[in-house]
Amino acid sequence: QVEMTESGGGLVQAGDSLRLSCAATEATRDFGTVGWFRQVPGKERESVAAITKDGSKTKYSDSVKGRFTISRDNAKNTVYLQMNSLKQEDTAIYYCAARPGPLTLVSILFTFWGQGTQVTVSS
Repeated sequence: QVEMTESGGGLVQAGDSLRLSCAATEATRDFGTVGWFRQVPGKERESVAAITKDGSKTKYSDSVKGRFTISRDNAKNTVYLQMNSLKQEDTAIYYCAARPGPLTLVSILFTFWGQGTQVTVSS
């Protein structure tokens, strides 16, 4: 069974840092791409970052570029999202997802999704 579990969310202040983790099964790890996405209630889902199977290539949305870093440790079946200089507008539920294909930030192309972890950045 393909399973992905996010963790590391919480309440922080603007300017703080937070690292999210996405623990995946071996089957999910073997997929070509893993991405991070976020959603605020009442708003459309937003792409954040994605990474290739071997971690050699990444892609970021303009809103987080320079502040967030996606990485993966395949030995631990885990993908990370390091979030620095957090802003109030980063508040959202963050999801990790996987797809058996090449690098992309198009969320509807991702097949397997976690249940999300809440990130709240106070002003």
